[in-house]
Amino acid sequence: MRVLIAAGGTAGHINPALAIAGALRDADPAAEIHFAGRREGMEYRLVTQAGYPFHHIEVTGFQRRPSLENLRRNAVTIWNLARSGPRCRAILNEVDPDLVIGCGGYVSGPVVRAAAKRGIKTAIHEQNAFPGVTNKLRAPEVDVVFAAVRAGAERLGAPEKTVVVGNPVRPEVFDWARRRAEARAKLDAGGRVVILSFGGSLGARRINEVVADLCAWEQKEQRPILHLHATGQYGVQLFRDLERQKGFARGDGLIVKEYIDNMPELLAAADLVISRAGALTLAELEAAGRAAILIPSPNVAENHQYYNALELAKANAAVVIEEKDLSGEKLVAEVKALLDEEGKLARMGQNARSLSVDDSLERITAQLLRLVRTP
Repeated sequence: MRVLIAAGGTAGHINPALAIAGALRDADPAAEIHFAGRREGMEYRLVTQAGYPFHHIEVTGFQRRPSLENLRRNAVTIWNLARSGPRCRAILNEVDPDLVIGCGGYVSGPVVRAAAKRGIKTAIHEQNAFPGVTNKLRAPEVDVVFAAVRAGAERLGAPEKTVVVGNPVRPEVFDWARRRAEARAKLDAGGRVVILSFGGSLGARRINEVVADLCAWEQKEQRPILHLHATGQYGVQLFRDLERQKGFARGDGLIVKEYIDNMPELLAAADLVISRAGALTLAELEAAGRAAILIPSPNVAENHQYYNALELAKANAAVVIEEKDLSGEKLVAEVKALLDEEGKLARMGQNARSLSVDDSLERITAQLLRLVRTP
């Protein structure tokens, strides 16, 4: 079995694609799995590190805000789009796949479309509650559509071929969730409430700013809290400056890092998570069973993080604060309300856990194998 997976742009597209690739290889050790994506994108590094063959195709998106720079970028996008057809055909000729899977990002659209036109078995996976334009366009053309949540399935417009399968989650998230006591012991958390906050690998300035207000409040009130915060690459100096301005300090109750490289372990230890609302992050919150305050990024297509977050809010598993309403005072008030209501965080965590699709990879793999083996 030869498989070509197209995914790119963000970790929320690439990591599920890699998880699917690993599950297919486990199910069929002889499977030959290739990836298509941008060499300048995150996908090149992650895919090649995982050891899969990588085929370069340059596809970019249109910029909607009028400016001279965006005019230039849109001209490049048109040029890339014109070249994508021949490049897709070349990749398909080289790989000769039995199955092509699109996991999101601009690159998946032309690759999946070219495969469907050839009569190759095709599937797409939509991670978000509000599907992207690419997957909505491709849904009528492919053989199987995987949706993470029912709301996404309804919006994709191909109900007869859509299966709700959740988002694939790394096995270590489930493993560490079963070892919560060990994770907390490693942090010397004791009986303290553990708050975990982050805004992504680059760092969201607004999240760093309001988390700084929260840290200052925690230390002023002398709450029994252990707070773990990741600033992201561009937030390192900003957060140091905020510490001085707002009069709080790192120490036994506050640990600050640039990146979190042991997320499954920290999710297991946490009582409350403050984060963006990317699909992969929410799937891991559900798998670990963690209460959350979600601050959807306003800088994403179709405002899809907001719709992702609403799915947890409806289940009383998360509080959602849109960035336009966000302030330090607002975040402090929400955290205080959650801490002051006995058992609230535990109940929210249980609600989150009830949303988890633990066998997402098994569902996806079974459907894909069935598709390939169907004449």
